[in-house]
Amino acid sequence: MKKIGVGLLGCGVVGSAVFRNLSENAELIAARCGARFEVKKIAVRDPSRKRDGIPAALFTASAEEAVAAPGVDIVVELMGGEDAALSALLSAIRNKKHVVTANKLLLAKKGELVFAEASTAGVAIGFEASVAGAVPIIRTLKEAVASGNIRSLFGIINGTSNYILTSMMESGVSFSAALREAQRLGYAEADPTFDVEGIDAAHKLTILATLAFGAPVDLDAVYIEGISRLAPDDFHFARQFGRVIKLLATARLDGGRLDVRVHPAMVAATRPIARVDGVTNAVELDVSDAGRLMLIGPGAGGDATASAVIADMVDIARDMIAGSVGRISPLGFLPGTRKQFPLKPIDDVESGYYLRFTVDDIPGVLAKMAGILGDNGISIDSVIQKGRSGDPVPLVILTHGAREKSVRDAIGKIDTLPSTRAKTMLIRLEDGD
Repeated sequence: MKKIGVGLLGCGVVGSAVFRNLSENAELIAARCGARFEVKKIAVRDPSRKRDGIPAALFTASAEEAVAAPGVDIVVELMGGEDAALSALLSAIRNKKHVVTANKLLLAKKGELVFAEASTAGVAIGFEASVAGAVPIIRTLKEAVASGNIRSLFGIINGTSNYILTSMMESGVSFSAALREAQRLGYAEADPTFDVEGIDAAHKLTILATLAFGAPVDLDAVYIEGISRLAPDDFHFARQFGRVIKLLATARLDGGRLDVRVHPAMVAATRPIARVDGVTNAVELDVSDAGRLMLIGPGAGGDATASAVIADMVDIARDMIAGSVGRISPLGFLPGTRKQFPLKPIDDVESGYYLRFTVDDIPGVLAKMAGILGDNGISIDSVIQKGRSGDPVPLVILTHGAREKSVRDAIGKIDTLPSTRAKTMLIRLEDGD
């Protein structure tokens, strides 16, 4: 049976899970792909540190040594980061090694370069593990919906933020309390910025949108908004409107422009995506000839991510054996067929809005605010106005569809009123249109 050598870059939670699963499931993997994987070298920061179940002789401090080790056919990059990972990947590709990576930051920022180099070198690149862990969304976009136009995709692709929002919704706790609990359980990093401010989700969305629409997506042009400003009141009012709050990553082709953004959104509680809780990930596609498809599963964790890494390795091994490497373009579209779409600025987005104002509980406040909204072409759908013991009080309005710039202009005026006591909270309504 054919033996395929592996150079592993990184041996943290995911890297060690890859090594363990390759060892424990070797017979099963061989039965499925006709090859046995042998890890030849593992690049780590500290080769002297003992790692259970992994021979010390495999470790090196040099990524280049792991890439160039004799017999290495596939380089698996799990080191993370940008510059060192990019250098290692390009070195592997230029030395005709096939590559597998879980590095969403790198692919979001430098993916066009990496994919072009892989195509030029005639090597395969697998990156299923870069988005949504074990959920096979990349394989689905590249292969399973090849005959249809993808009209939109949206989903929950950051488990940390979803866990926090679930806690706030179910327990009524503050953002800071929910974050502390997520950190205690190991779901959130000591510095959670990438997760809670939507940056991690934006990296993943950039990759998905690039695949879905056959066009490069500039990460810097993606609108990103996090969840740290959300308050228990927002979840209380969402429930009264029959909605839940999720950090959604959405992308759709709209009038020749790509609308790609990450932000909190209120979705109807009856929708399947609203019932995706905890650290689970889910992506829903709207495809012209297949309708709505939803993929759901564990979006992080050693074994879940390792399963996606090994699935890519198995695909590459099958193609190597069949002599058909390059059978599927890395981005799902043949070179020369990809398009260019400008990204739609957030000011041009149209949506319904949840607006929570904090105002003095005095007569005439609602009328004045409604007048400003009306002057900006914004019509009101629902209002909740409840007095409390003392001032100020929340005043909540749901709007019909309106242009974002108009809503922002109106909020700017309302926030300067003497009766307004805090910055207005804006959450977009996502109804799946």
